[in-house]
Amino acid sequence: MNITITGSLGHISKPLTQHLVKEGHSVTVISSNPEKQEEITAIGAIPAIGSLENVDFITSSFTNADVVYCMIPPANYFDHTLDLTAYYLRLGRNYVEAIKQSAVKRVINLSTIGGHLSQGNGILKGAHYVENLLNELPSDVSITHIRPTEFYYNLLPQVHSAKINGFIASNIGNEVVNSWVSPVDIARAIAEEITTSFDGRKVRYVASEELTYNELAATLGKAIGNPDLKWLSITDEQMKDGLVSVGMNPGIAAGLTEMYAAINSGLLYEDYNLHKPTNYGKIKMKDFANDFALAYNKL
Repeated sequence: MNITITGSLGHISKPLTQHLVKEGHSVTVISSNPEKQEEITAIGAIPAIGSLENVDFITSSFTNADVVYCMIPPANYFDHTLDLTAYYLRLGRNYVEAIKQSAVKRVINLSTIGGHLSQGNGILKGAHYVENLLNELPSDVSITHIRPTEFYYNLLPQVHSAKINGFIASNIGNEVVNSWVSPVDIARAIAEEITTSFDGRKVRYVASEELTYNELAATLGKAIGNPDLKWLSITDEQMKDGLVSVGMNPGIAAGLTEMYAAINSGLLYEDYNLHKPTNYGKIKMKDFANDFALAYNKL
C-alpha cells in the first residue's frame, strides 16, 4: 500500500512508520523539519518536507496514497499569541481540502478522548472541530477517528514537583479513575486501522491501562524511590493560577484546567465508558515509570 503519514517522526508517527515499512508498505512521511529528511530515509520511508499550512504541499504528498494518517502537531502552549482553536480549524480545513484535491478515499485521523464534546472539554475542543470537518467529506471517503486516552508522557512535567515538593498536584481527585495510553500502543492501533478494509465513519478508542491517581502516585513513587509520593488534589483556580505563573498562555491554562475538571467530573469519559477498547495496549504505568524515574534522577 501507499501510505502518507503526518507528524514527522514524533512519538506516534515514528513507531508507526517503522512498523509499516517493516510490513513492506511504501510510506511517505511529512515533516516540516528538513533535518528529519535523513532519518526518515534511513528508516526506509520517503521524506516529504514542507508545511501543513500549505494546502498544495499537503495535496501533493497525499496524491496516489491509498491511506493517509492525519494529525494536528502539538502547539506551543507558552506562546501568548496562540489561538489554539483557530490553529486546529486552520489545519483541519487544510487537510479537508487536500483530501478532496488528491482524491484520497481512506483517512485515519488522530483525535482524542473527549473528541465527542463540543463544550466542557477545554483544549480538546479543537479536535472535536477537526472530526466534524472531516466528517463533512463525501461519503465515499472512509474515516476512522482514533481517540486515545491521556498520554503517559503528560506526567513528565510533574517530575519537578515530585522531586522538590514530594507530591504531584492537579485539580483531579485521588480516587478518580483515569485511562492512560502509550504512543507505541496508539501506533499499533493506527497500523491495524490502516491495513483493515473499512467503509464509512467510525471511532476507535485506544488505551493501555486504567487506574486511580492514588495508584498512579504509588507506581511512580516506587520507581523514583519515594514510596510516600502523594497525589494532591487542588482547586480549579489553584490549577489555573499555577499554570499561568509558569508562563503558560492564560487562555490555554484555562482550557487545560477545564479539561482536567472534566476528567474529575467524569464528563470527558462518558462516551469512552460506552465504547471501551476490546483490548488494552501492552505498555503499562509501571513501564512508563522507568521514563519518569530517568527524568527525575536527571534533575
